[in-house]
Amino acid sequence: MNWHLIDWIWHIRGCLSIPAQQTSSEVFCKIDPLFQEFGTTHELKSESLVFTKKNQPSQDKMAAFDDGVLSIESKKEGSVLQYDLRSKTLLFCFLAPFFFLAMAELTIVVKHLQKPSTELSQSLAEKEKEEEARYLIQSPIDKALGVPAPEKKTDKDDEKQGKKKLSPVAAYVFAGIFSVLYVVGRISEALSVKSLFRRYLSEY
Repeated sequence: MNWHLIDWIWHIRGCLSIPAQQTSSEVFCKIDPLFQEFGTTHELKSESLVFTKKNQPSQDKMAAFDDGVLSIESKKEGSVLQYDLRSKTLLFCFLAPFFFLAMAELTIVVKHLQKPSTELSQSLAEKEKEEEARYLIQSPIDKALGVPAPEKKTDKDDEKQGKKKLSPVAAYVFAGIFSVLYVVGRISEALSVKSLFRRYLSEY
């Protein structure tokens, strides 16, 4: 299986032009502060920088990423800084909607299996009415003793029972929320990390 066809889901890739007068060591020196955060380890390998992050704090400007590779490559138009960053958070936000959709479908199936047949439901309803009618009849002895008459089931009781019924709505709502989070996060993280690298590279 060619992972490059789907790894864009949790990978963010891009490149930035490097001024002609800047050497590879100068470029990595400028972006080095980004990899001095707590929980971050990095290693320089000739023309590339490999980093990993564990338990990164929220203050980390690159907290959304867990590992990645930054490399300098020469092209016709000049040298460029290429980066390939991986984010477990993006992968989670992408997979979460499928989980909730599966839960919604499972709820529908269970609800369908629990639904009694028409004849059985009518029979149960009739029995319930008969039992309720017998229950509501108060004996003369109870009346003489001052025992309160049994209360008839109200519409509110029926509503409470109705609320207990299985519903896939909540699962659909969460699926929609995580779908939006993924799209917004994917776009915003790609833009913000490129802006971050550009800002550090432009500093003197």
